[in-house]
Amino acid sequence: MDSIRITGGNELRGTIPISGAKNAALPLMIAALLTEDTLTLENVPHLADVELLTRILGNHGVDYSVNGRREDQGEGYSRTVHFTARNIVDTTAPYELVSKMRASFWVIGPLLARLGQARVSLPGGCAIGTRPVDLFIDGLRALGARIEIEGGYVQADAPKGLVGNRFVFPKVSVGATHVLVMAAALARGETVLENAAREPEVVNLAECLTAMGARIEGAGTSTITVSGVPALSGAVHRVIPDRIETGTYAMAVAMTGGDVLLEGARPDLLEAALEAIGRAGAEITPVNSGIRVRRNGAGIAPVDVSTAPFPGFPTDLQAQFMALMTRAGGTARITETIFENRFMHVQELARLGARISQTGQTAVVEGVPRLKGAPVMATDLRASVSLVIAGLAAEGETVVNRVYHLDRGFERLEEKLSRCGAAIERQSG
Repeated sequence: MDSIRITGGNELRGTIPISGAKNAALPLMIAALLTEDTLTLENVPHLADVELLTRILGNHGVDYSVNGRREDQGEGYSRTVHFTARNIVDTTAPYELVSKMRASFWVIGPLLARLGQARVSLPGGCAIGTRPVDLFIDGLRALGARIEIEGGYVQADAPKGLVGNRFVFPKVSVGATHVLVMAAALARGETVLENAAREPEVVNLAECLTAMGARIEGAGTSTITVSGVPALSGAVHRVIPDRIETGTYAMAVAMTGGDVLLEGARPDLLEAALEAIGRAGAEITPVNSGIRVRRNGAGIAPVDVSTAPFPGFPTDLQAQFMALMTRAGGTARITETIFENRFMHVQELARLGARISQTGQTAVVEGVPRLKGAPVMATDLRASVSLVIAGLAAEGETVVNRVYHLDRGFERLEEKLSRCGAAIERQSG
């Protein structure tokens, strides 16, 4: 099993290209099931989750081909991928595939909308808290689907097609918003989704569906209106840059000091996180080619944050920000409101010398003058990269184990950091 070895203490200086967003690419790939024509997605990141979803879509009969990569960059950077679901051969998404990644459950919406049936295993994924599928099921039932759960599978049927309706999400859910927008695109009549997720990834999906012929209004607000159409066509669409990767590298620069251009980053996708990083002491400057992040000489100031749905501080940056606060000159409070079990990185950061106490869903971080390298264990995707950030500033050597978590969401992380001066390398084991 691979690990990443880091010798801390180096400032970061240079350019880091921001990849396409995993959290945008996955629903866009699933949207290919809605049409028999080819959907071409540009800027698709080369990640383990993307490869797994490609296999899952292939199980349904989706053909795909890959071409292109960014100019002047090596093999493995974001690509253009063509998906064609002309003949869907199987409407069952089996346990052995779905259990490996929660997002694969989302195929239930397009399969049900296009073919009138779907049999999808209950999902698996990261162990960061319960993420029930009740919202998905209730929403699809509101559109006229008949749904039963038996033997660990969700069996959904709509032999006469889905019918538009009004549905109010009892809580904001990005995944359920993705699924219901896709399902409603082919439903008869108008669907109104209230308390919908406002995340940029939802907007990116709606823009893609619109290019395919869907009629969608209000994406990016809490009320989305979808007027169903009989069929969708193919399209060419670009995946937005990864706001979580952007925030992660911005925090790495704030942690180590230095001056880095985050090439291709869009500041409008993570304003709350950039504001917090700025208050911590980094200089954040939007430029034509992305975002420039600098911290030269000034210390790290303590900043309190509370995670919230977009446009609030992202839960997917909470662990990274906690790593940054371990070196702050004071005490910071970090409150997690989205997932109830997303502080598993606390004990691993403590192995590096961090002082963190936890009460319920709030972690109190007392900044320390220095961290010291140690072997640590990644517990989930975002927690794993928080350990990398801490290791970049720790004295001596830090070894991050179980980095397969990192490969799910960060494209060539060690390569991007090493090009900016970090002493970091992957070790095969």
